[in-house]
Amino acid sequence: MATVVQQLKQLASIDLFAECRSDDLFVGRPFYLDFDRLRLMSNDSWKHKVGGVPAGAFLLALYVGEPDVHEAILLRVLKPTKLPTDDDVVAAMVDYYKETPPEGDAAPLDSFTRAEFQFSGLECRVIGTFYKDGDGVIRFAGDLDNFYAANNYRVVKPTGKVLEYIVNFRQDGIPGGVGDERIGRVRYSASLRHTAGEDVPVFVSPLDFLGKRTALFGMTRTGKSNTVKKLIQATVDISQSRVQLDGQPLKAVGQIVFDVNGEYSNENQQDEGTAIFAQYPNAVTRYSVMEKEGFKVMKLNFYKSVVDGFGLLSTLLEDDGADYVKAFLNIDWERPEASDTGATTRYERKLACYKACLHRAGFAAGNEKIVFTSGFPGNVCRFP
Repeated sequence: MATVVQQLKQLASIDLFAECRSDDLFVGRPFYLDFDRLRLMSNDSWKHKVGGVPAGAFLLALYVGEPDVHEAILLRVLKPTKLPTDDDVVAAMVDYYKETPPEGDAAPLDSFTRAEFQFSGLECRVIGTFYKDGDGVIRFAGDLDNFYAANNYRVVKPTGKVLEYIVNFRQDGIPGGVGDERIGRVRYSASLRHTAGEDVPVFVSPLDFLGKRTALFGMTRTGKSNTVKKLIQATVDISQSRVQLDGQPLKAVGQIVFDVNGEYSNENQQDEGTAIFAQYPNAVTRYSVMEKEGFKVMKLNFYKSVVDGFGLLSTLLEDDGADYVKAFLNIDWERPEASDTGATTRYERKLACYKACLHRAGFAAGNEKIVFTSGFPGNVCRFP
């Protein structure tokens, strides 16, 4: 962990604004900017020089107006956008195609026309702002508190150490912290054709996930399962190390993993001894809805947890195409308002019938009794 922290803290010496002024990173100039969107004009030559501009890539719009304003807007590329001159370019392009014989090559374009055809527009989402505070420390704000005329910005594509600084930035201005764990590298697209230079590692701190809801998305075979394992391991490590958090020792952290596909509670050929339950045999308790060696049985009481039990049955029967099964799966278990006497009576009958079916199917009823209102006023039926 010390190596990771030391490696990330080396990035603190980077002057983000000085590094990004290199002409080698230039992508284009904005022609529209508001609090949510930026649209810029780019060129095929500029995009090729920076190794391509894929969807989702980070860009920086550097303010170049006043020399004493240190500000850069962090952007994410969304999609192409139309330039004001695109209609004229399309018209000229169509005329050029009309003059090209179908069986031969097109006549060479003059340099002026070729240059005009190479310009295109990109629309980007505004993520936030990097700026220097009064002490000269670089900070990040998750919005824009102000923006200037679009002509005062130049857009660059961060790479190398600059990109590493951005993706691993910490709010105190210094990347690195307790429990930082490398989970992967920056990869904007499936194609690695334009990738150049060293890989840019991405680190996260498990402290950022404590007490929060977290979702992990990614394409198939891109390492989602291994990433979750790394996060679980990192959380266990900081829990055991009793690190200081806000001046107080961090208490032991419990984790619940809903492992629908059994990726973490079972060992497979790809694990090679790295399965979570195998690494922490004294700290992991595995549960299963079926009786298996090494697992505690976790069962639902279908009579008490009607909705959850019905959901599990629906999962098991979803491939059955019989009409009566489809009708069964379409039962609505939403309880009506108590003031609606008729609907409540029908709901109780439906529930009684369902529990009778469970009993007939072999689910142990225990002391369960079926109670519902009969069709005769004032009569209540109880079974057994």
